[in-house]
Amino acid sequence: MNEWPIAEVARAAGVTSRTLRHYEEVGLLRPSRVAANGYRFYGEPEIARLYRIRALRALGLPVPDIARALADEQSLGETMRAHVAALEEARSAMERRITAVRSALAALEEGKDMDIDDVLAGVDDSRWEGEVRERWGDDAWERSAARRAAMSAVERRADDAHGHEVIAAVRQAAERGLAPDATEFQDLIRTHHAWIAEQWGRVPGADAYRGLGDLYVDDPRFAANFGGAERAQVVRDAMAAYAAAHLD
Repeated sequence: MNEWPIAEVARAAGVTSRTLRHYEEVGLLRPSRVAANGYRFYGEPEIARLYRIRALRALGLPVPDIARALADEQSLGETMRAHVAALEEARSAMERRITAVRSALAALEEGKDMDIDDVLAGVDDSRWEGEVRERWGDDAWERSAARRAAMSAVERRADDAHGHEVIAAVRQAAERGLAPDATEFQDLIRTHHAWIAEQWGRVPGADAYRGLGDLYVDDPRFAANFGGAERAQVVRDAMAAYAAAHLD
């Protein structure tokens, strides 16, 4: 069986020997053997596992989630076939974004009015990463990113469609002039809160949910989803009323 020393494996994988030792310390990747002089060597099963680790890291998954994903062992060939499928899916997603950006650019150059969703359709979700990490912590972003990474292309499209439906329903309630504490509005906000919990990977408490409502008003990009700052304020008030009634 082929076997490679740690320095050669590290160089080929684009990591340091220290990283490989860290993987060993946390139980993510152990060498096939350790020589009497302490040198570590890796065989084909270990290289297959490293291949999967690096592919999952490229998707933004944190080490604990990678460990769970690696619970089922695969051969190097199976790993590479799965990687090809993931890359092809990523290529399809990139082609969709290119098409979306071209459409938005054409509309812009023709002077057409554009919905905010159309403008941002070609941008990856990572555009929110800095804000999420700053406002709600690294763990919030890691959970959200891992959730999306675990989805198939079909599941991501369905997830996006559901999000659009939730936001549209809340926006329509504000446009209709419903009072923030009206039963119908609060029912929609309950659905919105549940959707946010899905996105975040945890149930937002009162302060976090009210903070999200403030963001909807303060950030023009979010306010545009609700038809502008004035209607976003109505949505914020409805979220605050829900938080006071159910989350405090």
